Amino acid sequence: MTRYPAQPIGPTALKELRDVDDAGRACVPYTATESDAGSPLRCCLRPVRECDRIALVSYAPLRRWAAGTGAAPGAYDEQGPVFLHAFADDCPGPDADPQRYPFDRPGALRTLRRYDARGHIVGGALFEIPADATAGFDAALDEAFADPAVVLVHVRAVEYGCLHFAVRRPR
Repeated sequence: MTRYPAQPIGPTALKELRDVDDAGRACVPYTATESDAGSPLRCCLRPVRECDRIALVSYAPLRRWAAGTGAAPGAYDEQGPVFLHAFADDCPGPDADPQRYPFDRPGALRTLRRYDARGHIVGGALFEIPADATAGFDAALDEAFADPAVVLVHVRAVEYGCLHFAVRRPR
């Protein structure tokens, strides 16, 4: 069982992104091909399967989080590409009780970017997913949240910089 729940893109944001993305472009659904298979879906935190109906959209995770918290990330606001199921009916939603972190392939590199309540970056760490991925993520997130200023962590792919999932400070 994971110690920190991975946060997918929320339902309100998904509904909006399936219409117009955070760069103002219309969502363009397509059928996933073999080359898309394995890419991370941020709606349900599962890999893309060939023949899924998906869309690649621009997403501003910090901006959307800040809008709900009153934070002002300023220059730290950014947007990037994410895959999602193109239609709500195509998405099974995230696992209710995940036993492991999403996209936890041992040997893969991730960046854990830490944010404070203002939405400003207050640190980060390069993380290579170990063989025991769950314990590794738990330890890396323990370290991130050991700083009392950290309220949000973005887990990102090193290769592309895109968001894999977010983790909020436990209450």
